[in-house]
Amino acid sequence: MVIISKSLKISSSSNFQIMDITRDVVAVLNEINKENKMDNGIVNIFTKHSTSAIRVNENEKGLLLDFEEALKDIVKETDNYKHDFIDNNAASHIRAFLLGSSETIPIVDGRLDLGTWQSIFFVELDGPRSNRTVELTFIGE
Repeated sequence: MVIISKSLKISSSSNFQIMDITRDVVAVLNEINKENKMDNGIVNIFTKHSTSAIRVNENEKGLLLDFEEALKDIVKETDNYKHDFIDNNAASHIRAFLLGSSETIPIVDGRLDLGTWQSIFFVELDGPRSNRTVELTFIGE
């Protein structure tokens, strides 16, 4: 069994942004496969920030806009949140709490085993930010 950890650095350009990082994860897996062939296993994708999320879904523009609107409907930007007295970003923390900080994707025959329409997304909830860190942990053989 092999365990390999790599980091991605991500910068966002707006307060709310859904960024497809699938190609970045595939590029890291391809780099790993050049040195340590990983035929089967998993990769865990984890954001190290409490105002961002990692999600898997379809990369269709209308759906991503619908997702943003639904999330804003579920968690209002301002609602007398207690955390806003400290940092003024409670809505971002609550949205991240609901979405989750990681996803685990199978690796089969050296490739990410995503469904036909699935992509991996970094969801920025409190941007713009530079130097966000996403940790990739590959476990396999």
